[in-house]
Amino acid sequence: MSKKTVQKSKKRTTRTNKKRTTGVKANTVVKSAPVTSEKVTEVKPVEVPKKVDTVESTPKTTVQPKETSEKVVAAESAPAVKTAPAKKATTKKATAAKSTTATSKKTATAKSKTTTEKVAAKTTSTKKTASTKKATTKKTTTAKSITATSKKTTTAKPKSVKSETSVEAKPKSVKSETSVEAKPTEVIQEVPVEKSQPIDLGPRRSVAFIGSECYPFVKTGGLGDVMSALPKSLAKLNMDVKVIIPRYKCIPQKFQEKMEYKGSFYMDLCADGKQYYVGIMEYQEDGVVYDFIDNDEFFSWGNPYTNLIDDIPKFCYFSKAALAALNYLNWTPDIVHCHDWQAALVPLYLRTSFKDTNVGRAGAVLTIHNLRFQGIYDRKTIQYWSDLPDYVFNKDCMTQNWLDANMLKGGITYCNKLTTVSNTYAGEIQTEEYGEGLEEHLRYHSSKILGIVNGIDTDIWNPATDKLLAAQYDSQSVIKNKKANKKALQESLGLEVDDHKIVIGLISRLTNQKGLDLVNDVIPSIMDEHTQVVVLGTGDTMYEDAFRYYENKYKGNFCAYIAYNENVAHNIYAGCDALLVPSRFEPCGLTQLISMRYGSIPIVRETGGLKDTVQPYNLFDNTGNGFTFDRYESGLLYDAINRAKTLYFENRKYWDEMVVRDMNKDVSWQQSAKQYKDMYVELTPKY
Repeated sequence: MSKKTVQKSKKRTTRTNKKRTTGVKANTVVKSAPVTSEKVTEVKPVEVPKKVDTVESTPKTTVQPKETSEKVVAAESAPAVKTAPAKKATTKKATAAKSTTATSKKTATAKSKTTTEKVAAKTTSTKKTASTKKATTKKTTTAKSITATSKKTTTAKPKSVKSETSVEAKPKSVKSETSVEAKPTEVIQEVPVEKSQPIDLGPRRSVAFIGSECYPFVKTGGLGDVMSALPKSLAKLNMDVKVIIPRYKCIPQKFQEKMEYKGSFYMDLCADGKQYYVGIMEYQEDGVVYDFIDNDEFFSWGNPYTNLIDDIPKFCYFSKAALAALNYLNWTPDIVHCHDWQAALVPLYLRTSFKDTNVGRAGAVLTIHNLRFQGIYDRKTIQYWSDLPDYVFNKDCMTQNWLDANMLKGGITYCNKLTTVSNTYAGEIQTEEYGEGLEEHLRYHSSKILGIVNGIDTDIWNPATDKLLAAQYDSQSVIKNKKANKKALQESLGLEVDDHKIVIGLISRLTNQKGLDLVNDVIPSIMDEHTQVVVLGTGDTMYEDAFRYYENKYKGNFCAYIAYNENVAHNIYAGCDALLVPSRFEPCGLTQLISMRYGSIPIVRETGGLKDTVQPYNLFDNTGNGFTFDRYESGLLYDAINRAKTLYFENRKYWDEMVVRDMNKDVSWQQSAKQYKDMYVELTPKY
């Protein structure tokens, strides 16, 4: 087709379009650019129905609204163009172009073809044969714009129609070869949704936890936290968990009211065959079943621990009653996991009194939370109340110092696995310094000792959701909102309200294990106009009186809160800048984990779990998450506190970076629970 013929054809078409402008919608304006050697027609926005498909028609043919609506394709939400259909459309378009060229030579009236290209993520290019000097048109359609590059290409704005020859527009129809641009809206592409595969949590095991306390029912220390958080974490790992504790009278009434009676029976206990009542009350929460052993004769006191004379019979009864309750409920665990000396007779009962019962097939795990407390008492008394056979009372099992019996020592001998609450402590207890008289016995059983560091319940200890705080915060807002908590703490405890002072907290049982003699030595040296100290806890009278003295001496800068108050503890963690944990020995320690969770920098001695969880700060490369000292000396504690104060006052940027680093540290039970589960599976390979 010659160039002159094309120009003549376009002139005729343009004259025809001028006559038909009345058929275009009111909002459609067609402008004809001045005729040059090649002509370009600009078309302003034409309202296009939401669905458009290819419509072929000859001039003067009216397209019925019904037919149009049936052949419309959604421009807004057009699916992605597949490869095969795109090739078909290109072939059809090329054929139609040749037909149009041949007809224009004879009739001078171009036969129009309406083509709506589907919106695609890729560019569709249409090229025509150069030998006949046809115009080369490249069309690129995207979800937001259409760019046409060619001398004969019609340029269209958003919501417009792109035309190569002429446009005949009637209501609800578009004629001529056009390209429809989708509205500048988000294109929703349908992506096949893969069905999520179920997560393999590994083999399932059933575990019975037996211990003397469990938060929130009763708690005196870290044992209560572990008995609460570890079972809940194991339940999330496909474990079947039951917790058995005594039903103390001090358990809050709101829990007592929700307990369900599961049954009762009488059990032989003493060497003379005396029987005792065993009641079972049940409570369920967070996928864990809690069973309470009920007996008013043993558990009618307000506190879980009274004195050793009363506690020995009480926990002999509890250890045996817990196993008897499992048999009564017909609930046979794979593992019985007992804790500290109060439940240390459980492994012995499993292999003696209960060896021929269902529960006797279970493996036994004993966890030492604090080796200092072992349940040592007169051998004859323990033998009477436990009714254990004579052969367990020997120097390699329960007998100690010839006349005494050691309940924890017997549990170490008969358990299948012995765990401690940190890896460092597992090694320390085998030394004379930390072995508490059992170091040789522990070295003999070293092959079954495993150290697994504790975690904390991050749902309870979470500053982002803690309702007890003046201002909640996370690692992104800690620098700003911690100031509000600091101010609230100072106001509530009667300290001078001053954001520029460093507040050092101490939350602890007031005993010599916690390094309080070191604290007493350094307080006069660290107290200055830039320092405040807050102490929370109860314990030995000498420490309580010493801290009261310092409160009176340093009024407005020292507070001694001689009690244990959970609300005050939360506010100290959130409001203080640093937290002291200078323990003489520390099996694991939870206060340093909680302080990091709340953005308070720990100052600790390198022992037990403190060494495992706190990395000493390095000023040269700005790493670490706390300040540490090694030997048990007050001078080294003083030095560690001064290093902390120096960084706080002279390089606050590095201090704040460490605060954020501590808050982002994983101190949850997730990793520790996996280690416990692996241990359970290893002990029960038959599954």
